[in-house]
Amino acid sequence: MEIIKLSELEAKKNKRGVIAKAVLKHDNAQVMNLVLNPGDRVPGHQVPVDVFFYVIEGKGSLRIGDQANVVEAGTVITCPPNTEMELKADQGTKFEVLNVKTPSL
Repeated sequence: MEIIKLSELEAKKNKRGVIAKAVLKHDNAQVMNLVLNPGDRVPGHQVPVDVFFYVIEGKGSLRIGDQANVVEAGTVITCPPNTEMELKADQGTKFEVLNVKTPSL
């Protein structure tokens, strides 16, 4: 068993310009903790694997394909492979999510 505390992980700005913490990565899954401060945005992009987001804290906008919704803590949002996704901290609060890719990239 491995216990991972998000609060203890190293935070770095990722290639999309938001704070990211690598939670785990192996052949079957990759998990990142993304922390968006008000005004931050992860621009539209797509990946060739299944993705889901779990909103840990706050609320923000999440667009999957042509659908955009304001989502809040406690929500899980799925994204099929090769579908454009975009996140925005546009609700005046921190927007923190787990981004899970299966399998790993």
